[in-house]
Amino acid sequence: MTETNHQPPRNTTWSARRLTLLCSAAVLGSALAFGGPLGYGHLAGQAFAATPAPQTVNAPGQIGFADLVAKVKPAVISVRVRVDQGIDTDEPQADDHDQDMSPFMPGSPFEKFFRRYGFENGPQGRMQRHQMVTGVGSGFFISPDGYAVTNNHVVDHAKSVEVTTDDGSVYTAKVIGTDQKTDLALIKVDGKKDFAYVDFETTSPRVGDWVVAVGNPYGLGGTVTAGIVSAEGRAISSSPYDDYIQIDAPINKGNSGGPTFDTSGKVIGVNTAIYSPSGGSVGIGFDIPATTVKMIVAQLKDKGVVTRSWLGVQVQPVTAGIAESLGMKKAEGALVDEAQPDTPAAKAGIQAGDVITAVNGTAIKNSRALAREISAMAPDSEAKLDILRKGEAKTITVTLAKMPDRLEKQAKADEPGNGPTRGVPHLGVAVAPASEVAGAGNQGVVVTSVDPDGPAAEHGLQSGDVILDVGGKTVASGADLRQALSQAKTDGKHDVLMRVKTSQNTHFIAMPIG
Repeated sequence: MTETNHQPPRNTTWSARRLTLLCSAAVLGSALAFGGPLGYGHLAGQAFAATPAPQTVNAPGQIGFADLVAKVKPAVISVRVRVDQGIDTDEPQADDHDQDMSPFMPGSPFEKFFRRYGFENGPQGRMQRHQMVTGVGSGFFISPDGYAVTNNHVVDHAKSVEVTTDDGSVYTAKVIGTDQKTDLALIKVDGKKDFAYVDFETTSPRVGDWVVAVGNPYGLGGTVTAGIVSAEGRAISSSPYDDYIQIDAPINKGNSGGPTFDTSGKVIGVNTAIYSPSGGSVGIGFDIPATTVKMIVAQLKDKGVVTRSWLGVQVQPVTAGIAESLGMKKAEGALVDEAQPDTPAAKAGIQAGDVITAVNGTAIKNSRALAREISAMAPDSEAKLDILRKGEAKTITVTLAKMPDRLEKQAKADEPGNGPTRGVPHLGVAVAPASEVAGAGNQGVVVTSVDPDGPAAEHGLQSGDVILDVGGKTVASGADLRQALSQAKTDGKHDVLMRVKTSQNTHFIAMPIG
């Protein structure tokens, strides 16, 4: 496992408001008690591509998808979960002597009505309302004995789980295991051995392939939509495991956990999220790839939990600027910001500035690919890492460890003091030796001020950041910093790689010097 430093461009990322998980929720409170309608809203909550292979595709305009739907639809289920949330009202009772009594006459119709719909006396005479929250999602059977896949955010914190099959039968299910990092869950229905089920596809779909999504949007079970694969390898959050398949088959709230099929009737992904300004489908949906689902589900079925390996590095993608400054032909690989102390990476000799280009012969295109590749391996296994270190190719063998249950959070540094500053006009910063600034440590130079219109500000440098090295050379003063920049310019470089420590992490910045 790795920790990835994501630095998205300022002008575009997936907005948290517009990225919507697909689980619907209904609050059964006073609205239901007084005959109000059932309202749906989202229940708040949130991978590995195989080698693409051609598939036989028939144009839907010629034959449609009826035969395919008839084949797979019996395996798709609606999932309903219930959560009891007790909420105390803060309204005081009118009279002190009534504090331990119901506000209604004992045995009166009003008392029976409110008790029936979840209102009881709380402590100090307050009314305690038991709010029943019902979450609605989708899923699908993967074996005839009742194992089914859905999303973690569908069944998370559920008191009870019910599934409804295509023929209307209702069964009680139990949660076998969940994995929050990939948003997957495995549930089980007991008592029957002949459920209809579907298989996972073993190859990745191609962009442009036809797909069919089946699910339970807004509680409308058995809904079928069709579209194509729009893109692959999508990252929609800060998770290092993001590797979503993007589809344009309409999916909505309630489709969470449901399957998307190829034209052979195999599952190519699990519906998880949509991008939407309005909350409804605009043709941008995201599926967890089948290859990831198979791996996670196998561990959940075997152990009930997912165990991941851990490398112990902070990494970031290799941008075009970083690649140019390192003399790389392609902007690929994972750049090591820091090998954390006492980790497998540190013990194996991995250093800041190394670029990991392959793991066991598998090319690493970016930092997310490294995280997925490492986490898929067994703890205590060996991994051969191909790296580039100052332009030289090396191979390092690392013995991986089990990922800690809770990764230690990096403590925030104290605010820097008012040490003497030395300006670096070209960058638009003033700096001071870290040893002269309280709480900054003994390495590097502290940025004490930043010109908001300068290159440093444009590339994210802030007051309090510590520049550790420039172009692979450590810096301890403003003079060192200016000398390193001057040397890089003399060497004909347009960008120079700076290693910068912030209050949150350590990462590299490709700073222009031309």
